[in-house]
Amino acid sequence: MPPCGHRKVKNMELFIAILILFPFLAAAVQALVKNNSLRKLTVYISSGAIIIATIIFAVMNFGKEQAFLAPDLPLLGFDLIGTVNYGMLAIEFILMAIIIYLSFKYKKYWVALLSVAQTAFISWLELSGRAHAENAYLFCDNLTLILCLMIAVVGGLICVYAVGYLKDYHHHHGDEVKDRRSFFCSMLFVFLGAMFGIVFSANLIWMYFFWEITSVVSFLLIGYTRTEEAVNNSFRALWMNLLGGVGFAAAIGYAAIDLHIFNLQDLVNCNEDVVVIPLICLALAALTKSAQLPFSRWLMGAMVAPTPSSALLHSATMVKAGIYLLIRMAPAMEGNLVGLTVSLIGGFTFFMASVRAIIHTDGKKVLAYSTISNLGLIVACCGVGIDETIWAAIFLMMFHCVSKSLLFQTVGSVEHTSGSRNIEDMHGLIKRYPSLAVAMMIGIAGMYLAPFGMLISKWSALQAFVDAGNIILVLLLAFGSATTLFYWTKWISKLLAYARPTIRRKDTTSLDQWISIGGHTLIMVTLCLVFPFLSDSLVTPIVNSLYGTTTFKPVLSDENLVILVAMIVVIALVIIAGFILTRLVKTKNTTVYMSGIDTGDERHYVGAFDEERTMYHANWYLSDTIGTDRLMNVSTALAAAGLIIGMVLTIGGVL
Repeated sequence: MPPCGHRKVKNMELFIAILILFPFLAAAVQALVKNNSLRKLTVYISSGAIIIATIIFAVMNFGKEQAFLAPDLPLLGFDLIGTVNYGMLAIEFILMAIIIYLSFKYKKYWVALLSVAQTAFISWLELSGRAHAENAYLFCDNLTLILCLMIAVVGGLICVYAVGYLKDYHHHHGDEVKDRRSFFCSMLFVFLGAMFGIVFSANLIWMYFFWEITSVVSFLLIGYTRTEEAVNNSFRALWMNLLGGVGFAAAIGYAAIDLHIFNLQDLVNCNEDVVVIPLICLALAALTKSAQLPFSRWLMGAMVAPTPSSALLHSATMVKAGIYLLIRMAPAMEGNLVGLTVSLIGGFTFFMASVRAIIHTDGKKVLAYSTISNLGLIVACCGVGIDETIWAAIFLMMFHCVSKSLLFQTVGSVEHTSGSRNIEDMHGLIKRYPSLAVAMMIGIAGMYLAPFGMLISKWSALQAFVDAGNIILVLLLAFGSATTLFYWTKWISKLLAYARPTIRRKDTTSLDQWISIGGHTLIMVTLCLVFPFLSDSLVTPIVNSLYGTTTFKPVLSDENLVILVAMIVVIALVIIAGFILTRLVKTKNTTVYMSGIDTGDERHYVGAFDEERTMYHANWYLSDTIGTDRLMNVSTALAAAGLIIGMVLTIGGVL
């Protein structure tokens, strides 16, 4: 009988296999179910099972030492690892065939070439035996568990939200968009399974396999409506991520053939200078997946897809895959050209994307640029590669995941309820749809206000950049944070301001959507309340495991905690004072001045040409100053030049 410890390892392997495979099984069920009521039931059951199983697994394993796992159980007389490897290779060829077919169908031939090149190279590595060794294939530690909870809880709630949202979506669009809800829900669960596979994979080939699945599924989701715009945007996302896949494949080949390294952890822990070549190739893959400049356009184009896919792409999956990879690589990037290139690309993206967010009134576009911007800050933290910046990066990732998913869902629900997702049309939303407005304000507050963790994490990142003496990153963070403050304050003020006589209106948001929105809101508030506990008990130990024993003081140390509490008290006093003033101080209502004849409701007037016009207050968007595409084109060119120079110098310095 095997020892107890051996049984525990096998139990962990079994649990991990279930977490990875069950979403794919749920996806198969969704693909077969055509009845809407039955689909709703299976989505609830599948999402609930994934969330519960992940929470149980996390509770069982939090605080334990990192575990490398190498499944060696026989499967029907065959070697399990060999069987899985050949199965993955077969699926890679199927994915390649799908890409080739669709590329020729829509005349995007270069996309097919990218897919064939990397699949052929990986196949050669595997079939020649150069990419495998007797080594661990699975990996689990506290960072893995955090990502699993993000994927399961946020992703599972998004699947629930999708049930109600898609019903409204197809009701509004009628025959314009073919009803393919079974396919859409199926792809959502495939996404979750692939993300579990990425975070649990130690072996680079296995991670690459799941990495490519996310690229293909995101391509299919973005093109859901099959309009010309959706098709073009989906192919842009695909070729950019396939380009990153080529970098990933190159990293695997170099590490396996020249260094005889097959696992990510072994690569990071290797002290030889030659590892910078696979590191820069993996960094390219991570930058494309995280939509950093010059690859940001694919994530903006993803806005044509229904809101659940936007929430999933921007929060729990896809972009977080790149962030996860960079956090793992961070200790190896400290103080070298790879880290410098990554940090500057991230910092530049943070600033430029936040500037671009100012000019848009479309709520989803603002959220998209905000996502790119905040991912840029996380990427910059990973590139610097010191313990304090990784502490900030992990918290930025956690809060961004929940907050951005909540915001995308509330914007989608507001659009269906009010008929618009334009921020200017959200004027007085607190009066018309108070529940949606409150949830949206909590999501916005989570992005930039104290005591939510995004602000505290930015504070920590700024302190680390100053300590590291990186003046460029300090300036980019300072000015990027200022522009962030500008566009979030405009939005939240629009929700709160209203002119008479604004009245409450019927909220048509479905129960399915409210379950997800309410769950996200509760998680957002809870994260705020338990922030110090998470820092001491979870995130700081993760940083210590990545770097060994560290001496840095988290921003929530005793002396800084006093400042944090003082900030919370001041904010509370301002809110209370405002409430008291509006109730006790008598104000005299004055007639709104209009350049015409008031129609009596103080919202419309008859102008000089005898036409009725609407009176409204509009925010300042600086569209004439920074609204042209020239700024984005210049930013993309500069980032591309910086990335190419960084890669050339890195590779040239080794060769």
